[in-house]
Amino acid sequence: MPEAFIVDAVRTAVGKRSGGFAAEHPADMAAHVIKTVVGRHDVDPAAIDDVILGCLDNIGSQAGDIARTAALAAGLPESVPGVTIDRQCGSAQQAVHFAAQAVMSGTSDLIVAGGVQKMSQYPILSAFAAGEPFGSTDPWTGCRGWLERFGDQEISQFRGAEMIASQWNLSREDNERFALESHQRALAAIANGYFEREISPYAGVSVDEGPRANTSLEKMAALATLTEGGVLTAAVASQISDGAAALLIASQDAVDRFGLTPRARIHHMSVRGADPVMMLSAPIPATQHALKRAGMSIDDIDAVEINEAFAPVVLAWIAELGADPKRVNPNGGAIALGHPIGCTGARLMTSLLHELERTGGRYGLQTMCEGGGQANVTIIERL
Repeated sequence: MPEAFIVDAVRTAVGKRSGGFAAEHPADMAAHVIKTVVGRHDVDPAAIDDVILGCLDNIGSQAGDIARTAALAAGLPESVPGVTIDRQCGSAQQAVHFAAQAVMSGTSDLIVAGGVQKMSQYPILSAFAAGEPFGSTDPWTGCRGWLERFGDQEISQFRGAEMIASQWNLSREDNERFALESHQRALAAIANGYFEREISPYAGVSVDEGPRANTSLEKMAALATLTEGGVLTAAVASQISDGAAALLIASQDAVDRFGLTPRARIHHMSVRGADPVMMLSAPIPATQHALKRAGMSIDDIDAVEINEAFAPVVLAWIAELGADPKRVNPNGGAIALGHPIGCTGARLMTSLLHELERTGGRYGLQTMCEGGGQANVTIIERL
C-alpha cells in the first residue's frame, strides 16, 4: 500500500480564553498556519488536492465551511478546495486520518490537514445554544431513538469524567497532582524552548498562554467541585482556548516531484467507539485495538500525546495500558496548555512529531477522547 508522510507541522501558540487571539477571525488564524506550512516548501500551491480542517460549533465566523474560507484567505489558488469535519474533540486528528487515507488510496498526493477553534467566541456546544431546534442546549433532547436506547439520563463530559474517576478509584488528590505536573511540565518545556520550532507566532502571540506558574495543590484544594459530591474541579479540566494547527501530508510521488523531505510516516490509523454515557473512556479500548492491529506493545512507543480533557482520562488510560507516565504528555497537556477543541488533534500531532525529533524517539502514539464516546488513535514513525 502507498505510504503517507508528514512533511511538516506547525501551530499557533494556544491562546487562553479572551487572550491574545480574542480579536482575531478564526479563518485568519487557520490561514496563518496553512500559509506557513505550505510556504516553507517549494511546492506548487495548485498541486494541493485539498485542505481538511477540524472545527466544531460551526456558527458565525466558524460557519460556511471554514476550511475553504481559510484556504482562500491563505492565498491558495481558487482550484484548491476545503472541507470542514466534526468528530468533536478529535476533529483535527480525524482530518489527518482523512488526508493520509486519501494519499494512501492513491486519490490524492498533497493535502493540508489541521484544525482551528476560537472558543473565546464560541464555547463548546454554542451551536445548540444559538438555535437548537428542540429548544435546548442538550443535543440529545427529543431524539426518540437515543432515549429508547440510553434513557433520560444526564449526558455530559463532567459526569463522564466523574464516572471514570469513580471506576478507577482516582481521588481528588490523584487528579490534582496530575494537573499540577501538567503545568510544571509545560512551563519547563517553554523555559527550555521545546515549543519554539513548532509555533509560528501570530497576532503577537508566540508562547502558549495557559500554563500557570503560580498554581499549587493548596490553591487547587480550595476550588469547588464541578458536580455535587464529585472529586473533580476546574483545575483538573482542560482550559477553554483558541488556536490553529496544520500539517502537510504527502505521497511518495509528491515527495519526489517537489524534492520534499518527509519527517515522519503514518504507521497506523484507527478510530473506535465505546460507552457514550461515560463518553471519555474510549481511548483505552481504542489504543488496545490500535496496538494489536499494528503488532506493537505500549513499550514500543517512545512518546504519547493523549488529550487531557480531564485528568482521570489520562490516569485511567495509563493504568489500563501500563504506560510509562514519563513518556505520556512529556511537555504537559491540555490542563496546562489548553484545548481549542477543533484544533487540538493537529496541535497534539505537531507537538508529538517535534518531541520525537527532539529526543530521537522512533514511534509516537496520539489518542483523545471525543464526544459520543469515541477515540482516534494515530501511530507515527519518525524518519
